[in-house]
Amino acid sequence: MKILSKAIALSAFAMLAACGGNEAAENVEAAAENQADALEMQADNLTEMADNTTGAAENSLENQANALENQADATREAGENRADAIEENAQ
Repeated sequence: MKILSKAIALSAFAMLAACGGNEAAENVEAAAENQADALEMQADNLTEMADNTTGAAENSLENQANALENQADATREAGENRADAIEENAQ
């Protein structure tokens, strides 16, 4: 629940910080951020499950969590790149 609260607060802060920019770009970036946050929450859940297991199962869950974290990072980066492209095309 704390993670969800932080994600909402971060999204709200990002929206406020982006005021005055291109609305379409902001929406794209916010959507990517929300998707990345959801991926990170899944990764956190897998990490918690891994903490409750041992051996190969633990390693598998940790690997899956790491893969989701990487996917979240890639999603954020892609969202930022799309937003930048939108802003460049709007000028």
